[in-house]
Amino acid sequence: MRLPEERTTGAMPGYHIAIFALLLGLALIAPFFLYPVFLMKVMCFALFACALNLLLGFGGLLSFGHAAFFGGAAYVSAHAAKVWGLTPEVAIILGTLSGALLGLVIGSFAIRRQGIYFAMVTLAFAQMVYFAALQMPFTGGEDGIQNVPRGDLFGVISLNSDMSLYFMVLAIVFGGLLAIYRIIHSPFGQVLKAIRENEPRAISLGYRVNNYKLTVFVLSAALAGLAGATKAIVFQLASLTDVHWSMSGEAVLMTLIGGMGTVFGPLVGAAIIVTMQNYLASLGAWVTIIQGFIFVIAVLLFREGVVGLIAKRLRRPL
Repeated sequence: MRLPEERTTGAMPGYHIAIFALLLGLALIAPFFLYPVFLMKVMCFALFACALNLLLGFGGLLSFGHAAFFGGAAYVSAHAAKVWGLTPEVAIILGTLSGALLGLVIGSFAIRRQGIYFAMVTLAFAQMVYFAALQMPFTGGEDGIQNVPRGDLFGVISLNSDMSLYFMVLAIVFGGLLAIYRIIHSPFGQVLKAIRENEPRAISLGYRVNNYKLTVFVLSAALAGLAGATKAIVFQLASLTDVHWSMSGEAVLMTLIGGMGTVFGPLVGAAIIVTMQNYLASLGAWVTIIQGFIFVIAVLLFREGVVGLIAKRLRRPL
């Protein structure tokens, strides 16, 4: 049984306002109890997963190449901050724009195919980006770009303190989440859902389906780039790990565990995966095995994901 769709117009539902307020409240007090760098990592990957979910959960397009936008933006942001000496906000904007541009190029080819062929095209392009990151001189090869300066926000506020950087990241991620929410609940988002459910019918109604697909692909790539660029400033590093195909797989895993096609699901999925990676790091390769086991359990017992299952029980879209 499908959950009822929300209205495309009007104010945000009260319970969604309450959820956003709760998330913001928890995020504001969290760094006083938990390690800020860990929290920033969760937020960056949460935005990355939400960006993929915009394409997969609401556009019905499975991409195995989102690491190209995430990692590509990380390299651009890191290079802009370290070599060009730009302020962090400008470096992040440049990284985001590079993700959008890369999304436009890759999406122009990928949308010509459907299903598994679409996924394979995105994976192939992502591997090209990985090879470029390995070979191009400005990326640092296997060493990556290290010791990226955090700089001063707007040239005034020093980000060398984890706490000051945390609140900048919080503003970026929360703003990105609100932007995704607005996209989903706009007329554009409703057309995306129609294309996802029945593309031939959407075509028969006169919608230019490929234009919508390309637009959502670019938006998703830009948001993934925003997450990657922010992550590069936080960890002062851009490396081959950021553009590796496994990074795309992690984003898919976060989305599925949290709840594909939900607004808040990828946030929960990212928190679960990053927490596992952080606190089970001492187990080495067993972390991957445990992740696989949890993924199998999630698929078998609650295919809708954690938040998807809650939404189904409450009979309210989350």
